[in-house]
Amino acid sequence: MNRFFHFCTIAALTTLALATSISHAQSARQFRVIPLNIGIHLIQAEVAATQAQREQGLMFRENMAPNEGMVFLFNEPTSVCMWMKNTLLPLSVAFLDEEGKIVNIEDMAPQTTTSHCAKKNVKYALEMNLGWFRQKNLKPGTRIEGLPR
Repeated sequence: MNRFFHFCTIAALTTLALATSISHAQSARQFRVIPLNIGIHLIQAEVAATQAQREQGLMFRENMAPNEGMVFLFNEPTSVCMWMKNTLLPLSVAFLDEEGKIVNIEDMAPQTTTSHCAKKNVKYALEMNLGWFRQKNLKPGTRIEGLPR
């Protein structure tokens, strides 16, 4: 009886873990992916275009490939601040104007509620792994090509 209970408990936990993994994988696939480029640097960016997608963002992700990211598309230039509640990965965010030029870049620590804001109204925000922009020597004024309209 005790072994049976132990087996059932392990089976239930395994099923729950699998369901959670599938749920996170499905939420990752709800975003369409587009190619972006910054000079010689290519990015595969998931697009968060709706309010629900922007709210979900990269929450609960445990890893992201080196040249993958997420671009947040806003309907019009607006005041934008990002935070990292329920986001497990350390990220850098570039805030971009309507022309795709970087306005400012902020580094963000995981699982914090500190606001990281654009220095002026922006149309886009691009989240990449922490330090990605610095490693590529990308600064304000650099233009990103291929952004969704």
